[in-house]
Amino acid sequence: MSTEDETFFDDPNAALREIAQNPAAYAHYLRDFYRVVLDMQAKLEILQRETRVHCRGTRVEGDKFGQAFLRSFPVEKSLNDVIKNLKSVTSGLERSAHKRHAHDEKVKEVKKQRKEKAQLKEQKNNPQLQASPENSGQQDAQSPNMGCGGPTSIYNLDRRESA
Repeated sequence: MSTEDETFFDDPNAALREIAQNPAAYAHYLRDFYRVVLDMQAKLEILQRETRVHCRGTRVEGDKFGQAFLRSFPVEKSLNDVIKNLKSVTSGLERSAHKRHAHDEKVKEVKKQRKEKAQLKEQKNNPQLQASPENSGQQDAQSPNMGCGGPTSIYNLDRRESA
């Protein structure tokens, strides 16, 4: 027997710890519970129907109209509450599996965003020098098209109107 087997049997929660760390195993484990709960729900619904038929059909001599129903109502209500709770359990199991998967996706997204943010910060702190065109100032001054957009001085306003 290896040491891994001994630690596995020493800690009864080790298997659940492994399941909690893996979203696919988590969903599979919850799916097993989901099947059991759905099976219980289906059987209880059949029991509910049969109980309703029996309890409402059980009449005592001298009963007035509706008294059998009133006697059966507490039994039916308790079983209805159980079935309602099982339905909320099944929806909770589904939600839990989806949220576990969404958690892993968000963790991956956060890692990616932090990595991108670190790269942007590094680029901001250490900008790479880009090659600038040589003599750009001289080219602007010597350009033949000195239209409205070009730099001019107030002494170079030949026939232009002032503002």
